[in-house]
Amino acid sequence: MTTNKTKRPEITKSIRPKTQIIDVRDEYNEIKSFPITGELPLTIYVNKKEVVTLMTLGHYPESLVIGYLRNQGFISSLYDLDSVQVDWDTNSAAVKTVSSINDFDNKLTHKVVTSGCGQGTTFGGIWDDLQKKNLMTKRIKQSSIYKILKLLHDKNEIYRLSGAVHGCAICDKDQIIDFIEDVGRHNAVDAIAGNMWLDDIKSDNKIFYTTGRLTSEMVIKVAQMNIPYLISRSGITEMGLNIAKETGVTLIGRAKGRHFLAYHGSENIDFDAKPDPRPDNSSDIWKRR
Repeated sequence: MTTNKTKRPEITKSIRPKTQIIDVRDEYNEIKSFPITGELPLTIYVNKKEVVTLMTLGHYPESLVIGYLRNQGFISSLYDLDSVQVDWDTNSAAVKTVSSINDFDNKLTHKVVTSGCGQGTTFGGIWDDLQKKNLMTKRIKQSSIYKILKLLHDKNEIYRLSGAVHGCAICDKDQIIDFIEDVGRHNAVDAIAGNMWLDDIKSDNKIFYTTGRLTSEMVIKVAQMNIPYLISRSGITEMGLNIAKETGVTLIGRAKGRHFLAYHGSENIDFDAKPDPRPDNSSDIWKRR
């Protein structure tokens, strides 16, 4: 694909429909007003060809579209795009590229249904790209992990109001750079990937956080974004672990409070803030969480 590195794409700034407030009855049979998570279909068309329909909150639809195409390997640069136009009247996103996408039809034909929220999909060509990954990173301090987890504790705004969402964030060693919630964690990570290109956020030594499981899909997306650290409050899958080993992603799960498990890449952690010694009978306390 030929790109024009002097021209940023034309991108709409669409505003999603407002979240609804509905009446519900609680356990006392009393009526309460309660916000309900808005889930909208967004169909992506690339050069007039339909690619996929995503179910999303729609807070950052242009970023979601750009990040989705990035993480699926359809484009390799923001400058591959000529325009991205989101229209909520038709629930569609029209993407025009600077030139034709190599093996576009072949990518659409060869896809893998993943274990992402609902039903995720990974298109052809991703596996070949992953074999070339070998993410290098500086060591991260244990105290930095704790600080990030504390900052993220107050960030799950939509979840606290209505539930039914996942949150993802890209962080530096002591700050949250970007945080997005969506109905699926794969949407949230794609939207952040789009924002990284739009806001020129570098991936070097960054940390990615997700509320969801560390499945193969999540590790693939983070590796595609060249982010060396992936942290979750949930567990991992075997394939997620295998892909982390192949690509060099440091994988940290069960991260909550002052607890975490380094499934891969523990040599990249500086254990500078070990908690007080735990009681003899609590060595397997994480199994009960």
